[in-house]
Amino acid sequence: MKNSNLPRGLRNNNPGNIRINNDLFQGEVRPSRDKEFKQFKNMAYGYRAIFRTLLTYYRIYRLETIRQMISRWAPPKENKTEAYIKAVSDYSGIAADDFISFNREQMIRIVAGMSRVENGREADMSDVIAGWNLL
Repeated sequence: MKNSNLPRGLRNNNPGNIRINNDLFQGEVRPSRDKEFKQFKNMAYGYRAIFRTLLTYYRIYRLETIRQMISRWAPPKENKTEAYIKAVSDYSGIAADDFISFNREQMIRIVAGMSRVENGREADMSDVIAGWNLL
């Protein structure tokens, strides 16, 4: 498949479709050639950025459920947040309001589910795991 046929998040190595902001992530390409979304050197760095953001949500903002995290990640003013929450919950096998412990097994499933919602296709699990391993 040609790169131009890939979803935007995959073309940018940004499977979470993180918008350009002042945060600088490891492996980020600056300036981004995409005017709205960050780009990363490879997919593992894009997944790492998702994990780092969710870790901030967990540690700093005390967001400890899929519902809480996704409500901040994909707010209703821009997204179908409830559908996003359900999709990630169903994919990960973790109920939307169950507390998570931010462990490897849970977070890899959650982030792979988020990538599926963001890009409309299954994540390459080796990339997701590589992103976790960069933490």
